[in-house]
Parts: sequence; structure tokens; C-alpha cells
Amino acid sequence: MAKNLSNLRAPRRANTGRKRIGRGMGSGMGKTSTRGHKGQGSRSGSSLMRGFEGGQMPLHRRLPKRGFTNIFRTEYTIVNLDRIAKLGVKEIALDDYAKLGLASSKQALIKILGGGELSMAVTVHAHKFSKSAAEKIEKAGGKAVVLGAAA
Repeated sequence: MAKNLSNLRAPRRANTGRKRIGRGMGSGMGKTSTRGHKGQGSRSGSSLMRGFEGGQMPLHRRLPKRGFTNIFRTEYTIVNLDRIAKLGVKEIALDDYAKLGLASSKQALIKILGGGELSMAVTVHAHKFSKSAAEKIEKAGGKAVVLGAAA
């Protein structure tokens, strides 16, 4: 059956209203206002912390903590050589990574890795290069230019 103006309907549950709690017996949510009888959750002012499990040791405290997170770590956006090869450009400057969709922002620190092969000469500007990436770029007749922003 074809959809037209005569048989259009709203999606299921599209028109259900907000639950109106504590508005008398006729609403079906009067008296205890969906809180049940007695207990912690029924009392006024009751708010439990995230992860509270009724007094049982919460999951985030039962699991072992391991390792260390270095808050001063330097994050690099990684770009492999095969992605540069697909672009078919002669030079990639720092601003071009974001334009070409290789990095999320212009401020991103770029590291070039040697995954894939490079057939044409490309001048690549980046903050870091792996040894294999630098060798492959030089071998193809290009240049690997290290930028001094994060030495």
C-alpha cells in the first residue's frame, strides 16, 4: 500500500505524554507517586551516588586498579605512508593534514609511520617520523621535514 496523506500515521509511541506523577488516583500514579512503600528511595530528599548498590561493595571498588596514566603524555596523530600515497600530492604541509582529513585539527601533532609503499616523490612535513617512514620517503626521492614544535 502506497503512503500518501490519507494513510499517514505518527510512529509508534510518538504521541505519548510525559508521566505526571502525584496528580491523584485517576492518573494511576497517585498516592505513593511511583516510589513504592517504605525504603530508602521512598523518602524525601533521597538521592544516591552514582554506582550505589544498596550497601553492597560497588563494582568500581570491587575491581582491581592497575597501571598508571601519565597526564603529561604527548598524543600524536598517526598517518601511514599508504594514506599519503593515495592522495597523489607532491607536498604535504602541516595545514594540509586537517584539510585532507588525515588529522582532526590543525593543532594536532603528526607522526608519520612506514605502513605501505610510496611510489612518487613527496615532501612531507610532520613533527615525527619513524625510521622506516623516513627511509621510504627518501628512497622514493622525497623529503621528510621534521617540524620543531614538539621536539
